Amino acid sequence: MAIKSITLPDIGNYENSPVIEVLVAPGDRVEKEDSLITLESDKATMEIPSPYTGVIKKVLVKVDDTLNEGDLIAEIEIETEAEEDAEAAPADEKAASETAAVVDEEKVPEADKPAAVAEPEKAAEPATPVVPAAATQAPVNRQSAGAAFHASPSVRLFARKLGVDLANVTGTGPKGRILRDDVEGAIKQVMERVAKGDAVAGTGIPPLPEIDFSQFGEIEEKPLSRIKKLSGKHLTTAWLNIPHVTQFDDADITELEAFRKSLKSRAEKAGIRLSPLVFVLKALAHVLREFPHMNASLAPDGEHLILKKYINLGVAVDTPNGLMVPVVRDVDQKGIFELSEDLIDISTRARESKLTGADLSGGTFSVSSLGGIGGTQFTPIVNGPEVGILGVSRANMQPVWDGSEFVPRLILPLALSYDHRVIDGAEAARFITTLSRTLSDLRELML
Repeated sequence: MAIKSITLPDIGNYENSPVIEVLVAPGDRVEKEDSLITLESDKATMEIPSPYTGVIKKVLVKVDDTLNEGDLIAEIEIETEAEEDAEAAPADEKAASETAAVVDEEKVPEADKPAAVAEPEKAAEPATPVVPAAATQAPVNRQSAGAAFHASPSVRLFARKLGVDLANVTGTGPKGRILRDDVEGAIKQVMERVAKGDAVAGTGIPPLPEIDFSQFGEIEEKPLSRIKKLSGKHLTTAWLNIPHVTQFDDADITELEAFRKSLKSRAEKAGIRLSPLVFVLKALAHVLREFPHMNASLAPDGEHLILKKYINLGVAVDTPNGLMVPVVRDVDQKGIFELSEDLIDISTRARESKLTGADLSGGTFSVSSLGGIGGTQFTPIVNGPEVGILGVSRANMQPVWDGSEFVPRLILPLALSYDHRVIDGAEAARFITTLSRTLSDLRELML
């Protein structure tokens, strides 16, 4: 019998991992692969198994200690000569490289074996990895994290040559051992996401963990509508590519509302309904003429601004199948009644799924109004390649000090999200205050 030291093996790119549980004590008999301690990383908890069968003589760590690769965990008295001669999977990259030429449990073809192992550091850092390590990150669960180092030296070397972090690969071999096929499967998953144009793949942003929610209770799976799938992908792309900033302001629309109500009988005779949103669109078109950078798009080279001489406003419409953004064209050239007809037409066709491709293209700026539902404020996502979007919440009566007393005024909350690469804060502030002033006094439209 002999005493062996057990050290923390390679568990991936984790440093100073805290010990949250010690699972053995001196005198305990453990089998090979029995858990000794539990560590906690920022992604998962992981149990560290014993590489030997034997009796624990000393435990060299305690709860709240922090460990790194190679730190001592315990001393064990191994029971048989076979155990004494057996070698655990190498705990560090150097040992893995030195033994890769002679230990080959997965029978890697000769073409995949290293020609020499004299310079393990060079083998560990390939000049041109096939897949970036950040892009291969997969959800880490308790099983895979604890088994990250259960791989033969040849598989470790194979993974390093391809830039794959084994801590992010789930093993399918016995006791969670990582096989060559598991490494290839991890690469295949990343490449498939890239081929499908997944906005997250290749950005260096790890995906959310995959969780089996049925383990917590009853669930039901329901497919997303086609519209939600398309809009979700577009919104993710816009959010990842556009540096968003949101500017807030309130507009006093007391006089505007009185004017709208005064037009009610004329609108009824024309067979239309004048909503407050129509006046917002008209005022917005007027202000966009004054601030042309808001009615623009950033060129693909990122060095030029495409200024548009037309004003087509996309209007978010809530439909049974999801949010759609049909476009009202030439808003600056139309009167209130004509705009009302256009808005009613596209909203109706959107809810009836009768919009055409032309109805959904050509927008220069977007508006999302939640006034009919409620809420006080929200931060809309810019509808790229546009550079701005206006969020409109529900108007409500508020007491406003007029210099001598509080008077009731109808206040409309506004939120302007914009692309900070094109619009700076000062320009955005001027834009939204000008819009608020225009909505507060429609005579501004005549200037």
